[in-house]
Amino acid sequence: MTMDYYTLGRSGLRVSRLALGTMTFGTEWGWGADRETAQSLVDTYLEAGGNFFDTADLYTEGTSEEWLGAFIAERGLRDRAVIATKFSYNAEPGNPNTGGNGRKNILRALEGSLKRLKTDYVDLYLLHTWDRLTPAEEVLRTLDDLVAAGKVRHIGLSDVPAWYAGRAQAIAELRGFEPVCTLQLEYSLAERNIEHEFVPFGLATGAGIMAWSPLASGLLSGKYRTGEQIAGRLETLKGSSNPGFQKFTDQNFSIVSVLETVANELGRSMPQVAINWVATQPGVASVILGATRHAQLTDTLGALDFVIPPELRARLEQVSQPATPFPYTFFGAELQGGITGGTTIGDKPAGYAPPTVIKGAFAGVG
Repeated sequence: MTMDYYTLGRSGLRVSRLALGTMTFGTEWGWGADRETAQSLVDTYLEAGGNFFDTADLYTEGTSEEWLGAFIAERGLRDRAVIATKFSYNAEPGNPNTGGNGRKNILRALEGSLKRLKTDYVDLYLLHTWDRLTPAEEVLRTLDDLVAAGKVRHIGLSDVPAWYAGRAQAIAELRGFEPVCTLQLEYSLAERNIEHEFVPFGLATGAGIMAWSPLASGLLSGKYRTGEQIAGRLETLKGSSNPGFQKFTDQNFSIVSVLETVANELGRSMPQVAINWVATQPGVASVILGATRHAQLTDTLGALDFVIPPELRARLEQVSQPATPFPYTFFGAELQGGITGGTTIGDKPAGYAPPTVIKGAFAGVG
């Protein structure tokens, strides 16, 4: 298992490239891991060198945060653990101010998360989903106040429009607020639409992408086949109105077929190859792993122990290529050549800004 650490976006927070998602901690939603299994997953992840945990205030009705906080506190690992949690979803149906991204709910939600997590601060606090109403100025000012108060170390956005992310980052830069250091977004071979806007945005503004659902809710694990009914979350929720679970399409099953072929040629599991592809895409800072069984996590923790050769990578990218709607059709070589006059123009040549990687043990002073 390979577990190196890199800074999250344009921040000084060092995180492992594979994060442990804890939405599966608890069985309140009809699927997930019991407490003993969840504790085993945390132990396995820590032993592999992982330090980055992702949760949210309403995952499994709060159980996810409670268990994660207990596991970390019992081991005295608060300084080692990087905890990310989120706010937005409503905790009290019928009360409009116990949900959304306004200041009142952000402050309420954070206090609840801190109690459940048994800590006095969170390392990364994220807006979970755009509520279509709250001004970005209010969100950024509130989060900046929480950073100044020491209750939050860094901030991020999840599941927002690209224009909103751009406005939020511009406000932070203009007013000297805490900048957005990460975008948490769905990204997999079966869902590549963030490549149109969010990846360029992150690269340009220093917001590293935390990719969730790299296995497309289990579709890319290989357990689902065309025409077969297999017990699992996607089969259970395929009739749901939640668009995130509508993965059974001809296009996606074509991706599964090619992924299986590539995995066999590499002698790796399908989940390992799918996660490796996501983790090594431009702009991706960390990939969130989810598991309900120990064997699943053990397998996916090996996702960075190999390299996908260019020819096999090309096959994966060809079968999963997303559609290019307007105005993105204007940004490809077919039309950009009319701007360059047929010459080759680039941002910076290869090697212009080599990465900073620090390795080796302390030499000592004695």
